[in-house]
Amino acid sequence: MERATKELISNLKKQKQQKSLLFLDNVKIIKDALPKINAKLILSTFETLPFDAGDVKVYRTDDRTINMLADTVTPQGVLCVAEFKRQELSPTMGNFLVLDALQDPGNAGTLIRTSVACGFSAVFLVDSVHITNAKLVRSSVGAVFNQNVFEMSKEEFIEFAVSNKLPLAKCDMNGENIFKKVFENPIGVVVGNEGQGVSEEISKLCKTSLSIPMKGNIESLNAGVSGSIIMYQIAKNSF
Repeated sequence: MERATKELISNLKKQKQQKSLLFLDNVKIIKDALPKINAKLILSTFETLPFDAGDVKVYRTDDRTINMLADTVTPQGVLCVAEFKRQELSPTMGNFLVLDALQDPGNAGTLIRTSVACGFSAVFLVDSVHITNAKLVRSSVGAVFNQNVFEMSKEEFIEFAVSNKLPLAKCDMNGENIFKKVFENPIGVVVGNEGQGVSEEISKLCKTSLSIPMKGNIESLNAGVSGSIIMYQIAKNSF
């Protein structure tokens, strides 16, 4: 295990600012993610890592350096720097999730985690928070590495959706009652921006709208909560 140099740390700081790499600072997430990511190196304050790093280069450093590069207030003494493996875009099989301009990484991570739990085959991040966002990764509790996630612009998604005739259903407070809806074929659940909802352009591609009935004069729920409820309702008969 080599000692991390000042030049190495300086380069990592620049790459972190460019948001081109993943900076994972949770031991469990790193351990689960290593087989599915392109790890560049690991920084550690431990003499022996609490997991098997395989062939990944490990550098010894101090808590100050870990704290400087990590995104959490209390990192766990290990930092894995990696590239996220981008999947090749292909027509989806089964149910899938579309996040239309979703900006909150906590919501996005929660929805990606739920999509895996509900057996959804893919997630499309359309003009949304980046997949390398540390809070998104933490909110998904590493589930992001077990899902097919595609990042693209709205224009790219619309072209892909039209050419592949994707069946889309948007989450909307004025839509059909999700608990009275019967789904016989795969569907793509579209969750819109936290403030604006599903964009007009993507709304035009949706065959139906889905809503969650509520009491207590509550009009809507948090995007992560409502999208999760709808995904589970769609997938419940497959468990």
